[in-house]
Amino acid sequence: MSESSASVVKVIRCIVCPTGCQIQAKSKGSDIVFEGYTCKRGLEYAEQEYYEPKRILTTTIRVGNGFLPLIPVRTDKPILKARLNEALNEIAKTQVNAPIKMGEVLIENILGLESNVIASRDLNEK
Repeated sequence: MSESSASVVKVIRCIVCPTGCQIQAKSKGSDIVFEGYTCKRGLEYAEQEYYEPKRILTTTIRVGNGFLPLIPVRTDKPILKARLNEALNEIAKTQVNAPIKMGEVLIENILGLESNVIASRDLNEK
């Protein structure tokens, strides 16, 4: 197959190591071929990012009786990029009460995605 018969579907910047390879996902017939990676981890990252992209979600949750009205939170595992808005809506419905310790699970298994929402800092009561 000639190079001209493959079209670039998506360009992915690898973040696994400091090299930061620019990996091209190319369509060749019914297959997707990855080019431009320099290590196996880069290929694995590109495949994950192309087929099922995931992100760590960071946001805030409202706090009752806390020193501050909001506490920064994040998911302890990456969740599907397509479900980020759904997770944000679920978090927006939540209010927790102080005191809260950093790393404390505030929402367990959000949306059944096997990821917990945890506090990113300590927060004392008023």
